[in-house]
Amino acid sequence: MPNEPDQQRRVDGAAYPHRLSLIEAGVRGRCPRCGQGHIFSGFLAVRDHCEMCGLSYDFADPADGPAVFVQLFACVPGVIFIVMLEIMARPPLWVHLALGVPILLLTTVLPLRPIKGWLVAAQYATRAQEAGTAKLWGQLHGRDEGSGQ
Repeated sequence: MPNEPDQQRRVDGAAYPHRLSLIEAGVRGRCPRCGQGHIFSGFLAVRDHCEMCGLSYDFADPADGPAVFVQLFACVPGVIFIVMLEIMARPPLWVHLALGVPILLLTTVLPLRPIKGWLVAAQYATRAQEAGTAKLWGQLHGRDEGSGQ
């Protein structure tokens, strides 16, 4: 029955009962295929492969994506807060340092890992790749598709 709680999700012919959504996998830093292994070996360093299902993370290249998202959606509110504080209250420099530095650190550093994890999971789900790498993708995943011939 499709609504059984222990129903296993199938990916590439294999059953992965703990598979997560892309957002969940990214935020938790979990493997986008099985949902149990880890994406990261450090704070932002991507592992070579999943320790649970063996998925190679060679496809993962979020590049500057996490930094761009953080700058656009997290830093801007932090900077606006600091500028508005100056305009409305004109506090001394130490108040700017005491409030501004932690706010900017929290809005820039903390979101990097979940956003990078989400981008890696999205690259897996959409089979995103650089132009001309279809043959490599096929080799990594045991398929002959995209051999370029």
